[in-house]
Amino acid sequence: MQNRLFRWGVLSTSKIGREQVLPAIARSASGVIHAIASRDPAKAQAEAARFGAPQWYGDYDALLADPDIDGVYLPIPTAHHAEWSIRAAQAGKHVLCEKPIALRAEEIDPIIAARDSFGRLISEAFMVAYHPQWHKVRELIAEGAIGRLRQVTGGFSYHLTDPGNMRNQPDLGGGALPDIGVYPVVTTLLATGAEPGKVTGQVDYSPEFGTDIYARANVAFDGFNLSFHVSSQMALHQSMRFMGEAGWIDVRAPFNAVNYGYAEIVLHDQKNTKQTVYRFDVNQYERQADAFVGACRGDRSPVFPLEMSKQVQQVIDGIYAAGGRP
Repeated sequence: MQNRLFRWGVLSTSKIGREQVLPAIARSASGVIHAIASRDPAKAQAEAARFGAPQWYGDYDALLADPDIDGVYLPIPTAHHAEWSIRAAQAGKHVLCEKPIALRAEEIDPIIAARDSFGRLISEAFMVAYHPQWHKVRELIAEGAIGRLRQVTGGFSYHLTDPGNMRNQPDLGGGALPDIGVYPVVTTLLATGAEPGKVTGQVDYSPEFGTDIYARANVAFDGFNLSFHVSSQMALHQSMRFMGEAGWIDVRAPFNAVNYGYAEIVLHDQKNTKQTVYRFDVNQYERQADAFVGACRGDRSPVFPLEMSKQVQQVIDGIYAAGGRP
């Protein structure tokens, strides 16, 4: 693996893979798409041809049995993430799994055990962890650019009413909190390095789909609070702000740029009379792919750890509990 391109296998032909992650892997300097699997063989064959993959499979297990594959990317429906992450590790493959890697924090413990038992890297695909935008936010907070941090506020929403979309299907792990509620939480952890505490919140469910379509939450940290809302039936929007005693940081297009504008940070001084703008033009999916491959090769590239995945999911579990999860 040290002297050749990392050979990726991909389970499913989902939209996030087709539009974001697979093109990034194809452009990356470290890896190549070797095989794609789908339970619809025609889709697997078509996507393999699109990305120049020499192999395609109509069965997930057949892909995992391919000895030429070094690691797999799993963009399958959310409800199956934990199971197939473990199965892939058992098959000797490194695993990059789409978020959320599990639907409850307790489901992450067996994934950690599989990682340690089989000696394979398993990481949740939080692409924001690799974006220099968030590295800069953490640097600014750590160096005291806004003084003592007191409040973090955020929001993430889109409007989706298609009953055929997995985000509106409870049995596949649908809902606003699993899909996008994780982002305000994980970016706060990345930016501050702090441990989340007490969680309160409200959750509204769709009478049509049975999924959560709106949630608001407050998470207490030592010295500051995180307050945010998410919705799958509101206008397209995302934002994150870090408010300190000596200034504040406005993180624009904080989770995925393009649809939401440019990836920028605006640092405001205490009196709001001076602004310093930092703009970033990188592909966080490419950086994620290269960092993951580097870690698989043992070069100490930092990747998003399962232990932090569990922290994030514990917060999501707490919001559901506070909102009276059915």
